[in-house]
Amino acid sequence: MGPLAGIKVVEVAGLAAAPFGCMILADLGADVLRVDRRSSTSTLPGTPEHPEQAAQQGARQGARQGARQGARQGAPDGAASDPLSRGRRSIALDLKTAEGIGILLQLADTADVLVEAFRPGVAERLGFGPGVCLGRNPALVYARMTGWGQNGPLAPTAGHDIDYIAISGALSLVGRAGERPVPPVNLAGDFGGGGMLLAVGVLAALLERGQSGQGQVVDAAMVDGSALLTAIFHGLTARGSWHGERGSNLIDGGAPYYDTYQTADGQYLAVGALEPAFYQELLAGLGLTEGTEGTGLPDRNDRANWPALRERFAAVISQRTRAEWAEVFAGSDACVAPVLSLAEAAEHPHNTERDGFVEVSGLRQPAPAPRFSRTPAGLPQAPPRTGADTDTVLASLGYQPAEITGLRDRGITS
Repeated sequence: MGPLAGIKVVEVAGLAAAPFGCMILADLGADVLRVDRRSSTSTLPGTPEHPEQAAQQGARQGARQGARQGARQGAPDGAASDPLSRGRRSIALDLKTAEGIGILLQLADTADVLVEAFRPGVAERLGFGPGVCLGRNPALVYARMTGWGQNGPLAPTAGHDIDYIAISGALSLVGRAGERPVPPVNLAGDFGGGGMLLAVGVLAALLERGQSGQGQVVDAAMVDGSALLTAIFHGLTARGSWHGERGSNLIDGGAPYYDTYQTADGQYLAVGALEPAFYQELLAGLGLTEGTEGTGLPDRNDRANWPALRERFAAVISQRTRAEWAEVFAGSDACVAPVLSLAEAAEHPHNTERDGFVEVSGLRQPAPAPRFSRTPAGLPQAPPRTGADTDTVLASLGYQPAEITGLRDRGITS
């Protein structure tokens, strides 16, 4: 099911950004085969893009132990608790061996897309770089997910989401005025500027291939993607509409009518009443008026009044609970919403009406998006156990049972 039904993707197992991009492709119907690393040591020649990848195998072993414990405790097992891995099949290969690389190349021969997330040059040293793969399969889309990209002085060095968004300028935008920048978890680098950009790049290359018949290399870098996310702020700055100090602008928490406030029960309310009409609805809901001498609020268009406005809003909002305020503003255009936890978000009436969350192997998680009228994505499949499909995949390549057993005995597969 899904608009990408029939598209075959080979994903060399990585961390965070690449799995997220491949999750999107799988959600949209692509047949994603993850090549998990079967190795007696924790690392491959050359360090992966993320240092955490060096511990990937150990984490998967821990997940198997967690599966046994989770079964006893009634919790989702280690594999099922990783939504980024949903919708895949899995084959486990030792990519430090010629036989393991040979199997990977056979898989790439019939694939539409190959995704890898090593530092530049590592795939080439292992023997499955784009030159080799495209030489065997000229129609292949070879997608590379890194933090720094395939070239530049930082390309060979390690990094994390926080470093990529620091260099791109994105991190400088987030935080309170006069305080240090605050990393927005890893949404802007790993996911928005990384995996999402990877998926877009793959889809664009597949669309172009439909016209040219030729594959190509997609160089998806988190530093590029997170920079792309800041495009609007370059324009606002050029027009004088964005001030250099973070936390002092309309949509970065600087404006009192675009911020969060604590409620009487210690929860939070999000306020985003930017437009004048919406602002008037906000004031009506809060029981405040604007411009009345002595009791009214000062003009919000004068930034000098922002501290006083923030103080008044905070005082009023702190008098009721989050649920009470949600009821006050229900159905209004005041642009006010309760700040929900992940668990609460899945139960919000709007999200339940749209089936915005689904349950896979006992774990509630976001549903595939976007929605399609004619080729809906359907419910994601549970994440696979590492190597769960090794035998089936090898058989599809023409390996006989005795050969498959031999590969396992020699540690090439598991």
